[in-house]
Amino acid sequence: MQNGRHPVLWLTLCWVLAAVLITDLLWFVRGGASEVDDGRVGVLIPAVAAGPVFTEPPTVLSPDDDSAEPPTEAGLTAALTSLLTDRRLGTSVAVSVRDAENGSTLFSRNADTPVTPASTTKTVTAAGVLLAYGPSHRLTTTVLQGSTPGEIVLVGGGDPTLAFDEQHSYPGSARLDTLAASVRTALKGTQVTRIVVDSSLFSGSAVGPGWDSDIVSGGYSAPVNALTANGGRLQPTADHEAPRTSTPDLFVGRRFARLLGAEGAEVVQGTAADGAQQLAELKSPPLSHLVDAMLTESDNVIADSMQRLVAVKKGLPATFAGGAEAVKAVLSEAGIDVSGFGLVDGSGLSRLNRLTPNLLTGLLSAAVGTQHPQLRTLLAGLPVASYSGTLADRFEAPSATAGVGLVRAKTGTLSGVSSLTGVTVTVEGRVLVFAAVANGVPSGGTQGAQDALDRIAATLVQCGCR
Repeated sequence: MQNGRHPVLWLTLCWVLAAVLITDLLWFVRGGASEVDDGRVGVLIPAVAAGPVFTEPPTVLSPDDDSAEPPTEAGLTAALTSLLTDRRLGTSVAVSVRDAENGSTLFSRNADTPVTPASTTKTVTAAGVLLAYGPSHRLTTTVLQGSTPGEIVLVGGGDPTLAFDEQHSYPGSARLDTLAASVRTALKGTQVTRIVVDSSLFSGSAVGPGWDSDIVSGGYSAPVNALTANGGRLQPTADHEAPRTSTPDLFVGRRFARLLGAEGAEVVQGTAADGAQQLAELKSPPLSHLVDAMLTESDNVIADSMQRLVAVKKGLPATFAGGAEAVKAVLSEAGIDVSGFGLVDGSGLSRLNRLTPNLLTGLLSAAVGTQHPQLRTLLAGLPVASYSGTLADRFEAPSATAGVGLVRAKTGTLSGVSSLTGVTVTVEGRVLVFAAVANGVPSGGTQGAQDALDRIAATLVQCGCR
């Protein structure tokens, strides 16, 4: 221990893991999400739910040996070099490994080369929105009085996890039926005949540059819209490939009319008048909750919404370009090296995205450190190998089982691309951060590339590499 950061680092990680487990337990004991009124008229704040309770994994970043030394560059080179020649990884492999305690580089292979990162992009988006707003910030969906009798304006606040009722795509979501009840109370019997849906918080193209043509039609994402429910899904399911609406705001408006008992009301797109009277508002769960869902399940709709919210915070156009610019600025202001930044969306769906492995590990090193406690949610949201989220069915091959419960990482997959970036602890007790990105994966070879990446991460756990 050279700089006193090592014990604090572990306290940080333990705090994150304890908070996640405690919140899960409270969610279970309370029977899931509920709505509470904080005493202000028309203000509904959903109780925070952490999602389903999972069986505890064998180990999740077990306590380290305070005297543990990091692997050496020579040791890691000997252990990893042959793994990077695995044909399943395709034509281009880029890897960065750092010591989480001090951020020093332990292994580098094409680590400064811009590569297509796929959904590991979401770690960058998560860092951007957490640094910009803080993990406790809540998004607000509001209903305003319209310009004529019987008209109301439903204004989106950028929360794509809204639910219409008790059926939802995201546990703990803010429910629009409770908002509708408050609106009915505020209107005192006035019949709603027209609903204007205002999604003007976001602007520009709703479909990302460089997205494959089947992203929306295949149900992988929805058009980015500031007024969205259930991630744009037509039905309240958690399925990542569920059918999605092409007009999220109008879809929400029509369902909201039914919740108000105003099925015959006209629903149109528009904007609220300046100074319009507020009838009611609905608060989202904290951003920490949304970011956790985004990372654990690799949710594309949440990710692209979060990126645009960073643009809103920075006073930039809430477009794909504005969001990318804003995230880069926020990271730079936090002292994170952004020299390898080349993103065009927040989800990683675009094939035009570029990041370097060094940027990814530099960001994770900052998250593990003590200067930016806002980033603890990023660590908590990373899936655990063979246990949760997009890693629930990974690390099953004999060559990768050493990583079970000891690797927390964000996955990334596009056709031809497979990536993995996260944090782990070595057999000697040293915390490492890593990023491995394979471009040019053979057609139909996604599973093989994932297995090869899992083996790399598991090797970091077990090799010692002194």
